[in-house]
Amino acid sequence: MKNSIVTLAVSLTCLISQFTNAQSLTGKKNFLYSHKFSVLAGLIQPALLKGGNVEFNYTTKRMMFEYSHGFSLDPPSSGDYKNQQLSLHLPYSTGFGIGYRINSHLDVRFEPKLHSWEVYYNGQKQNDENKIDDYKTYTLGAGIYYRYFPFKNSSNKLLQAITTSSSMRWWQNVGSSLNNNEFSYTNKFLNKTENLKVANIGIGNTPLIFNVAIGYTLGGK
Repeated sequence: MKNSIVTLAVSLTCLISQFTNAQSLTGKKNFLYSHKFSVLAGLIQPALLKGGNVEFNYTTKRMMFEYSHGFSLDPPSSGDYKNQQLSLHLPYSTGFGIGYRINSHLDVRFEPKLHSWEVYYNGQKQNDENKIDDYKTYTLGAGIYYRYFPFKNSSNKLLQAITTSSSMRWWQNVGSSLNNNEFSYTNKFLNKTENLKVANIGIGNTPLIFNVAIGYTLGGK
């Protein structure tokens, strides 16, 4: 895990350095949508995870600052969780990000996040009585984001402000609220004690995440 984090950090640093050097040679220019606040809503969360996500961004000429908050998420179970007929629920997934803008549309971000998990048997009502266990995971990761403004050339400021964002992220678990990042319980279907590692936040119980969002950038370009 430590090797993955170091590799991730080095790769992100090198990427930022390359683009910074390239810009110093060609001369810096002002990016569109600088010094602006944006509000976006995720589309993957309501469509596939039965929850929601809201993201707040602020841009400077070269930097991106972000806060995002996902809520009431039900990711599909996979691996041992699926084999043991368990469901996962996240009351929230939240955190900050700081990034470097490569151009008006593209940026890379470093993102520390906190995720709250609850574990249930499949098909049971999700309440304290039926809860098998709960825990929190802490992730560090990086993401690459492409923001598209379909009406940026419009003379109408309201249309200029319409914003979409596509992102690919790698959020690596670096710790949790559980000892050794695992818990034990007696599975009532299998009638034996099982040990489970904490879940990953991404696709198929991996750190990989993809999202698409739509929103509004205050003031247009």
